[in-house]
Amino acid sequence: MNNATFAQRDLSVLWHPCTQMKDHESLPLISIKKGDGVFLEDMEGNRYIDAISSWWVNIFGHCNPTINNAIKQQLDTLEHVMLGGFTHEAAVVLSEKLLAVAPKGLSKCFYSDNGSSAVEIALKMSFQSWRNQGNHQKTKFVSLENSYHGETLGALSVSNVALYKETFAPLLLDIISAPSPDCYHREQGESWRNYSIRQFEPMETLLAQRHHEISAVIIEPLVQCAGNMRMYHPIYLTLLRAACDQYNVHLIADEVAVGFGRTGTLFGCEQADISPDFLCVAKGLTGGYLPLAATLTTEKIYQSFYDDYEKLTGFFHSHSYTGNALGCRAGIATLDIFQQQNILQKNKRLAQVMQQAVANFTEHPHIIDVRQTGMIVAIEFVKNKHTKEPFAWQQRRGLKVYEYALSKGVLLRPIGNVVYFIPPYIITEAQINTIAKVALEGIDRAVQN
Repeated sequence: MNNATFAQRDLSVLWHPCTQMKDHESLPLISIKKGDGVFLEDMEGNRYIDAISSWWVNIFGHCNPTINNAIKQQLDTLEHVMLGGFTHEAAVVLSEKLLAVAPKGLSKCFYSDNGSSAVEIALKMSFQSWRNQGNHQKTKFVSLENSYHGETLGALSVSNVALYKETFAPLLLDIISAPSPDCYHREQGESWRNYSIRQFEPMETLLAQRHHEISAVIIEPLVQCAGNMRMYHPIYLTLLRAACDQYNVHLIADEVAVGFGRTGTLFGCEQADISPDFLCVAKGLTGGYLPLAATLTTEKIYQSFYDDYEKLTGFFHSHSYTGNALGCRAGIATLDIFQQQNILQKNKRLAQVMQQAVANFTEHPHIIDVRQTGMIVAIEFVKNKHTKEPFAWQQRRGLKVYEYALSKGVLLRPIGNVVYFIPPYIITEAQINTIAKVALEGIDRAVQN
């Protein structure tokens, strides 16, 4: 079967995520037959370097033999059992391994199916924890401008990207928004560190004035991924942790996208040497294989729910596939690969190669910023480099980069006018250079009138 025939079958039955389906009248779907390492292969044998890790989930390549074998072995033993009143080895072992490598002080895992759900759980746990302690005033959440935490209603409420949020505004929680430390907006000559410190001042003021009504602050450590891959300095996290402690407010670290080595450390929080009250993880947790998420929290918060049933302080939240055995086994294999293959050390070299590959991009007349945190590189192009005037979003210049890259065998999926690389960790230096070359050529074409 060829690509076009299969795509037509798809369009007759499927509604795709984050997509205006009318686009596919002129923009062909890519029909994937199989994956192999960093490559995806379509029905006609064309191969594409997966430079965005299939929406940031795949960290060790497609059809990784270690993860494949782990899932196969689990399949012959137990595929799933409800986690209400039951338990199984894979869920326990994964929890042990996660807590062993997570920021210190986290002691309990609560599983769900996806990143949005992990965030919902953290929000609900934070709120109910205060309530269980007799504090009914703490009902508000603080998030940063330009942040993204998911698309279920609670997670969307604490997000601040208008494209996703505006339509559903009447359904959402009333949250408090604080200025982002996004270093794209720093003054000329100002360091990331100094700008991030300066941007913390409004957050400090907010917490000082309204801490009595704030349940938690939620933040994406170091990189606001869906918010145009904007980045900031770890000092902001250091200051925020101290302020949350001072004003008795929970800190939720949403590491759904940035966890498991994306920022250069296993978790972004490590670079500020802080521990959150809640850590949300998903995406890379299973190596990109199966939908599984976890919300990690502290013994103190766990104990605030722990009481006789009649007190109704328990956390009555569940998912049918909580702690799915196949997903947990994939997660165990993923953490084993990190440990056994010294991935984080190897990634330091790959990050250097990525940096070198884009080192001269800022010489381009329309590229205003090239930024990097660990294994994430983002390239932002604009209409006018001197005034920072962007291209009108309606022109969809990033889409032109996407189409060009596909024609050259590379999967890039820009966010607006930001082209980014967030590749699997098995990528080679030559493949990184190919991605960079194609990205620059794509931007050249996209900025033409």
